[in-house]
Amino acid sequence: MRINCPFCGTRGNEEFTVLGAADPVRPDADAPVPDWVAYAHARENPRGPHRDLWQHQHGCRAWLVVERDTLTHAVIAVRPARDA
Repeated sequence: MRINCPFCGTRGNEEFTVLGAADPVRPDADAPVPDWVAYAHARENPRGPHRDLWQHQHGCRAWLVVERDTLTHAVIAVRPARDA
């Protein structure tokens, strides 16, 4: 898979590290324990378009939001995380 880093250009995915889904919302600090358990452990595994947080670990080290299709592995869009 090739990822088009907005700062370095197109690179192989081996230069990147994936953190996970870009959409989970962190509960408030005083949220009940079940909310924290769901946030930390209950993740969707969608088929189709999905947004992930990636870091260009072996490049510019920027955090990116990569939208990709989990069925075909096609990269749909890449943007800096600060802009997402």
